[in-house]
Amino acid sequence: MHNVIVLGSGRSGTSMAAGTLAKAGYFMGDRLYPPRHSNPKGFFEDPEINGINEELIARVIPKRPRILGKWFFRDRPVYGQRWLARVPLDTKIEPSPKIIERIKRATEREPFCFKDPRFCYTLPVWRPYLKDTVFLCVFRHPAVTAKSIIKECNDMKYLQSLSINFAQALEVWTLMYRHILEFHMHEGDWLFVHYNQILEGEGLDHIERFTGAKVDRTFPEASLRRTECNIDVPPDTLKVYKELCALAEYDDPYLRQ
Repeated sequence: MHNVIVLGSGRSGTSMAAGTLAKAGYFMGDRLYPPRHSNPKGFFEDPEINGINEELIARVIPKRPRILGKWFFRDRPVYGQRWLARVPLDTKIEPSPKIIERIKRATEREPFCFKDPRFCYTLPVWRPYLKDTVFLCVFRHPAVTAKSIIKECNDMKYLQSLSINFAQALEVWTLMYRHILEFHMHEGDWLFVHYNQILEGEGLDHIERFTGAKVDRTFPEASLRRTECNIDVPPDTLKVYKELCALAEYDDPYLRQ
């Protein structure tokens, strides 16, 4: 089995993809977050992996003022919310020695499968310490994802201090995948899989061959697909989505309208 990094915008199906690999013998972390209503079968994310990525992103985005932040600059994510950060394309993240040591410790336990949307931004920092690692990029329609992000922010207490609208959620989606398409995918082995391909089974075949691990075909549940959205998206976002669909060889009927 190869080591695996699962990445893609939050609320795009990354948890479902990681869940199909959870019984394959991978180390995913010592303290995985428990399931909750929005992800009733689990997130397959570890606080240490997320914490490393949170600190890396914090080094390059504007901070929210501690006191004035209750009323102003509420669109700036704070700790735990940075999977919704908007990191400009020309941003280079410089890690501290302490963060590098944490990454080294995390990647010592192989085979590992780490999943975190924040990898869309932080992957270059991790690369020197990823041996025999493949990259699984999961995505779904950007409007569906943005709608799900807004619902998550309204429902979850830890996100309610963050002010984010539909357009900003689309910007998060677009920036994350543009980082992947423009900077990350040209190094290493990559597999792009649409959310629907995993539900339909075709994606599971691809993941199994790609990772060398036996996937749990009972894990994906179509009944958990609760968000639908037919809102048009900006041309730059649509262009990114079309490119992702082409890489995944996925024919989305939406694109034929």
